[in-house]
Amino acid sequence: MAPYVDAVRSARLTGRLGRVAALAGQAIEAIGPDVAIGEICTIDTGHGVPLEAEAVALRPGRVVLMPYGDIGGIGIGARVAAVGRRGDMPVGADLLGRVVDPFGAPLDGGPVPRTSGRRALAAQPINPLSRPPIRAPLHTGIRAIDLFTPLGRGQRVGIFAGSGVGKSTLLGMLARHVEADVNVIALIGERGREVREFVEHSLGTDGLRRSVVVVATSDQPALARTRAALAATALAEDFRAQGKHVLLMMDSLTRYAMARREIGLAAGEPPTARGYTPSVFGEIPALCERCGTIAGGGSITALYTVLVEGDDFNEPVSDIVRATLDGHIMLSRQLAHEGHFPAIDVLQSVSRLAAELTGPEERALVAEAVEVLATYERNRQMVEMGAYKAGSHGALDRALDVFPQLRDVLRQAVREPVARPDALAALGRALGRPA
Repeated sequence: MAPYVDAVRSARLTGRLGRVAALAGQAIEAIGPDVAIGEICTIDTGHGVPLEAEAVALRPGRVVLMPYGDIGGIGIGARVAAVGRRGDMPVGADLLGRVVDPFGAPLDGGPVPRTSGRRALAAQPINPLSRPPIRAPLHTGIRAIDLFTPLGRGQRVGIFAGSGVGKSTLLGMLARHVEADVNVIALIGERGREVREFVEHSLGTDGLRRSVVVVATSDQPALARTRAALAATALAEDFRAQGKHVLLMMDSLTRYAMARREIGLAAGEPPTARGYTPSVFGEIPALCERCGTIAGGGSITALYTVLVEGDDFNEPVSDIVRATLDGHIMLSRQLAHEGHFPAIDVLQSVSRLAAELTGPEERALVAEAVEVLATYERNRQMVEMGAYKAGSHGALDRALDVFPQLRDVLRQAVREPVARPDALAALGRALGRPA
């Protein structure tokens, strides 16, 4: 009888129920059930398949829910039932090489992945004093990054770019060549057409083999898009807990912020700068701080793309991301128009850990290159107008002499990774240093 007694004791003998009272856009107001923020509910749709939704706001006598799917079929009076759990994500090694949705369901036509457990989408903050310092360099195979904005295992960096300047291609190159055990890639708010192109062409077979790709396309509700970011971070945390070095790439953090803005407005928050609600500026640091190193030896190196609106690098999301992360890589539309790939503006890019990851000789070589590039850019317009006479300025004469060689160092073919020693040697040759 003992198993039966245990089954009765663990069974849910009562349910928490409510009814839909109002709908406005994607916001669903229900009278009941008695739930907490973040709890999952199901809503009867009238066609047999209940819709999952999440509680995003509580008002006197009412609960505001946001759906994970299409609200078609929901009417006033539809039954709402509390599920009794919060959002989580299935985890396990079988997810490697797969493309899944924010719930872990396959999108690549393969079988449902065998998972070893589930991990909560929301994680407890890491004690800042328990984080080991970042000392191990992370080589990307991209000269412009490894030389001018070196990355370390556990660092968090933003890739800032307007639309159409090659950030997806750059992400695919990083996923293929970065020295990481596992890649977790979140495609948030992407066009459906671009997802397959990224997986097959930018990422490729070799890159996909050690990657998990979590996809929420632009046509999905805001809650599904935010869940994709949280699910990818939870997957990265699970691999990190196993002692692995994880590369988390999220494209893009801006679309995550837009989805959070949509949820915040539905919950009744006041709009602030460019319509973003106050919670957005708290959610972004909370998400980014989940990455980094832990005492067990694993790490999450995070690369977040930021889609700057109208090429304005000082818009609100860009400002909060720059203030939160450990560095930023700026992509230039002008360089992209010149056929320069990767279109990284090294003069505007910064790695806050460069001093800890490089030696004095390397830093001196890079500083010399930066000085030459800055001199050239500062006088470029004058030179192109023909207003400069050779011999008038020694530093500018040298900049004009070595700039073509430096430009060749900063350019790189998509499928040609370069080892860091070779990149340093190439930079030395460009500056006329003896081998």
